Amino acid sequence: MKKIILFILAFLPTIVLAQHTISGSFSPAEDFKFAFLYRVTPTSATFVTNADVAANGTFTMPLDKNVEPGTFRLVYAQPQEENNFDFIYNGKEDIAFDFSKNKGVKFTASSENKMYASYNKSIALINQSIRNYYGAQKVDKEGYKSIFDILRKTQSEFEKASEGMLINNFIKACKPYIPSTHEDVATFSNNIKSNYFTNIDFSNKELQNSNFLIKNATGYVYSFVNRNDPNTSYKENIDAAVKAIGNNPKVKKTILDIMWRKFAEAGNEVIANYITDNYLLNLAEAEKDNKILEVIVPFRNVSLGKVAPDFDIALQNNKSTKLSALNSSENYILVFWSTNCSHCLDEAPQLQAFIKPMSKDKIQVIAIALEDDKARWEQLITDFPEFIHVLGEGKWNNEIGNSYNVSGTPAYFILNSNKEIIAKPYDVNSVKNYFDSREVQTSKD
Repeated sequence: MKKIILFILAFLPTIVLAQHTISGSFSPAEDFKFAFLYRVTPTSATFVTNADVAANGTFTMPLDKNVEPGTFRLVYAQPQEENNFDFIYNGKEDIAFDFSKNKGVKFTASSENKMYASYNKSIALINQSIRNYYGAQKVDKEGYKSIFDILRKTQSEFEKASEGMLINNFIKACKPYIPSTHEDVATFSNNIKSNYFTNIDFSNKELQNSNFLIKNATGYVYSFVNRNDPNTSYKENIDAAVKAIGNNPKVKKTILDIMWRKFAEAGNEVIANYITDNYLLNLAEAEKDNKILEVIVPFRNVSLGKVAPDFDIALQNNKSTKLSALNSSENYILVFWSTNCSHCLDEAPQLQAFIKPMSKDKIQVIAIALEDDKARWEQLITDFPEFIHVLGEGKWNNEIGNSYNVSGTPAYFILNSNKEIIAKPYDVNSVKNYFDSREVQTSKD
């Protein structure tokens, strides 16, 4: 009997603390194996718990009473950045949903999430009516007024119905622009833009602890763009978003970091560096965020038009020089490679064959090997006598590679005689195409 009592006491904390559950049903069941739960914060997503998905596609996660209300993210596949959805947990109710790859998520239990889904569906239907009205290109002031009366009433009713609920913060922030009189499509579009942030409070804690602010700030930057001059629009939109964010440095840094990554991944160095130089660099330095600084600074330093970072070059006869001191060629090709990189070993002979018939006062190749194996490097470089060779010991921890923001090999940079970066080809064929397209006269003859 004593053993039974001790057994019960051992599990009593779990029984007492287990308060609510998150359960789901995935379809098709065979495509889902796990579910991970994260709590969303202004700067990250913190792991809470996880569960295996059963063969029939279902799972249940118990939540103890110490889990605070807020926005949570459920990850159901990899990559997790693409395979997730957010929801509200108010600490007062169980949450249940059905999820399919074709239809997305549908909440079957949780008044908060069901109401928010209903709100978004209602607004989407009204927005479709607005698009249909302007698409018809006919003036019907009574019909126009009717549409926006419905929008006004719908917004008001959902705000009242959600009073005291967490989603009230989101519904109020989503309040759309509603014109008081008939507007043509151009005026309406301009007013949507000028009123975009009117109801969004970037200091609201519930909004901060979600992806709402990130989604809306980035959405603004990408939505209102003049396709004839996109970069000017991006700069103006970024400035407007930063102004709307106001004195919320952590939120501002997080949002700008995400924007920076989007532009950097898209290859738009102009806008990525605009974010760095005008906002993100100062924010990261103020908070000593080395994780961001170690990415944005090297990226900026090796952007097109920048003078290439300098480094030492060992010459024959035990002499040395620097990249900046070279003055014997009109163009320089920097290639970062490695002796254990199969793509490098395939492209290096092609690069040598391309430059071999050319005069060195036109093109020179500087090959920086990011290496852990010096002996193998010394053996292989004899196959490439046309190159100026530099050993970058330490591989991914090499100072030269880090200064050029190299994360994979081979990586190419083309410099002019002033050592300014004028191109960053993807591969050796892109290197050839760069010079061929410019009809550079490089023959020794």
